[in-house]
Amino acid sequence: MDKFFNPKAIAIIGASRDHHKVGFVILKNLRDAGYKGKIFPINPKAKVVLNERCYPSILEVKESIDLAVIAVPAAIALNALEECGKKKIKQVVMITAGFGEIGNHKAEEQLKKICAKYKIRLIGPNCLGLLNNHAGVDTLFLPASRLVRPKDGKISFITQSGATGSTVLDLMAKENYGFAKFVSYGNATDINEADLIEYLGNDPLTEVICIYAESIKEGKRFLRVAHQVVKKKPVIILKGGTTSAGAKAALSHTASLAGSFEVFKGAMKQAGVIVAETLEDLFNYAKILEKSFAPKGKKVQIITNGGGFGILAADYLYKMNLIMEEPTQETIKKLKKQFPSTYIVKNPIDLTGSAHAEDYEKALDACLKDKNSDMILLIILYQTPELDTNIVDIVIHANKLKKKPMAVISMGGDFTQKYKNILEKHQIPCFTYPNNAAAALKVLAEYYLKV
Repeated sequence: MDKFFNPKAIAIIGASRDHHKVGFVILKNLRDAGYKGKIFPINPKAKVVLNERCYPSILEVKESIDLAVIAVPAAIALNALEECGKKKIKQVVMITAGFGEIGNHKAEEQLKKICAKYKIRLIGPNCLGLLNNHAGVDTLFLPASRLVRPKDGKISFITQSGATGSTVLDLMAKENYGFAKFVSYGNATDINEADLIEYLGNDPLTEVICIYAESIKEGKRFLRVAHQVVKKKPVIILKGGTTSAGAKAALSHTASLAGSFEVFKGAMKQAGVIVAETLEDLFNYAKILEKSFAPKGKKVQIITNGGGFGILAADYLYKMNLIMEEPTQETIKKLKKQFPSTYIVKNPIDLTGSAHAEDYEKALDACLKDKNSDMILLIILYQTPELDTNIVDIVIHANKLKKKPMAVISMGGDFTQKYKNILEKHQIPCFTYPNNAAAALKVLAEYYLKV
């Protein structure tokens, strides 16, 4: 499996001089990603593509090849795969569509037979490709001008749907998420979810695994593998086809049969896999699990400069079965001496719209030491006039102490977003809405306290 993500030589079957063709885009992306290995474009109608010597057939390449990417029409894709087998290439990514997802099951069975004959491991067909940020391997067929690649990071994302995966990748890049690896596996004719999480479970560069799946090919094996992987790192799954309408669409998309969602959720829970019910959940859970660390318990202390936001946050924490204890009497007495009488020192601690950055510093210092909380939910409304931007440095310093996991809620426009971005870059998970923050804290606590 590692040669898919760390190949020393890659062949692109279907490399093209036409800028609009998939084969051109893949070759350009691979070069622009800074890939250091050898590249072999394959096209019988071209001698040079992007200044690279082009070969009429993969069998004409004398050097060994670790990975072949097939980007030719379905009518000739089977022959291309056969030639990969004859060339003794054991790893193939097949971008080509036109198999089981459109009812062409006979052709997909032929793919399986060729893979078995030559012992080829196949990702696809009908997939987007794969990305390994840390090795400069980019075989995605979408141009970087339209799909921004994320920075290096610790999240790896597996997706059955290339379109869903690409939009998630694009948005995660915009929001400064860091990626280790990304792979779209399409019809899962050979390599499926179980193979991929097993590999990523042992990948030292991956700390959080996210999955979008429309079906699970080998249910029992997946659950067995997942149960072992979640002991080392969290696995989050978002399933498509959870309703009868979605299941029907999934069948014509990646030839996937979707079963009962309730049964699915129960099985995932037993294996320790976190189920996200929306794309937004997937983002939020990945964010807090990537940026945060293990809490000692489920008790949350709220610190806010907006009373209404504090109340909403308390409501959602309660709904998530998280615990809100009052600070110890020692903490309460200490803070009451330091704060004006208008500040409320309970849970939530309400610093009101008069809060200064130094007030947050005092509250954070006390709450990080307080035994009645395990996590801090910090609400920072930057619109209040007396709150200066030193608050950002104060929160970053408090988080670096690693005493308790912290999450920040801030709602607002460009000014707010600017400072949220700064906190995110310093590994502090930020949210816009209280319900999202509360759900993310629940996932953080449950993952670490159960595992």
